[in-house]
Amino acid sequence: MDATETRPFFTGRSEPDGQQFDAWREQSLLRSMEQGGIDWPSSCRNGTCRTCMAQLVAGSVRYEIEWPGLSAQEKAEGCALPCVAFPCSDLRLKRGPAA
Repeated sequence: MDATETRPFFTGRSEPDGQQFDAWREQSLLRSMEQGGIDWPSSCRNGTCRTCMAQLVAGSVRYEIEWPGLSAQEKAEGCALPCVAFPCSDLRLKRGPAA
């Protein structure tokens, strides 16, 4: 078994401020960020409004819903919705979609 498979949480970092947070494996990234004291924009918390959209700069996430409110192109460009994304590794998120 890989060491990352047994860790209860990963390390997350928000950019550009560099704030670090514990990204719990069974908790949305948004909730983990909020518990870590990071003020991240959000509204619906179900993957439809896109208020929390972020650029996944490093790392990987999974979704428990079949298709969150992202287009195929946005997913390919590394966009993520922290309100419904769960960490699969250490990661870095930048506010807003890819520019």
